[in-house]
Amino acid sequence: MSSTTDHVSELTQLVLRERRARDRGWWRVMGECLAPNASVRLSWFRGTGAEFVAASREMAARGDTARHTLHPPVVDVHGARAVIEAPAGIHLRADLNGVEVDLTSRARLLYRAQRRADRWVLVSLDPVYEYDVLLPAVPGTRPAVDPEALAAARPSYRMLTCLLAARGYGVGDDLYGDDRPAQVRALYASLFEWLAPGGAPAYAG
Repeated sequence: MSSTTDHVSELTQLVLRERRARDRGWWRVMGECLAPNASVRLSWFRGTGAEFVAASREMAARGDTARHTLHPPVVDVHGARAVIEAPAGIHLRADLNGVEVDLTSRARLLYRAQRRADRWVLVSLDPVYEYDVLLPAVPGTRPAVDPEALAAARPSYRMLTCLLAARGYGVGDDLYGDDRPAQVRALYASLFEWLAPGGAPAYAG
């Protein structure tokens, strides 16, 4: 019988494999990590796990690629369910109105996972955006950011919004972000209620 420690290790590797597969363009592996009907909701995409893999492949084919750096995740396991939080840096190098830029977006990736057919799969992904930074890739150049788009963007992912919008991607203003703490608290509450219905939230004092 597997121990909790075994499950934590397996779930940690599952999250790392999913992000590595996306960064490397290993679409089959990425699809194996995500349940086909998983719920994915992030800056440029909303849909199922299978649709997310297909959309990521299309995005990469257009030359819009991101790289992810993950910090050690925190894993909570209850029976055949788990909640994983992985602090992350999302890095993009892209052309913004003729200027090459580097964007770093800081976020917490919140996953739900279930054990199905004797293996763990990811069944949801919701980032909580914290803040982002946009810099010129070449010192001395100056990116041109649309001031109206900047003013309308959410503080927790405003540079990400401006860059993706300039490249033709729609970004909603209703994502989870630290600038809307009540919504983030509700997200955590829903995750831990799903994990252990009626149980005390992991973050309760």
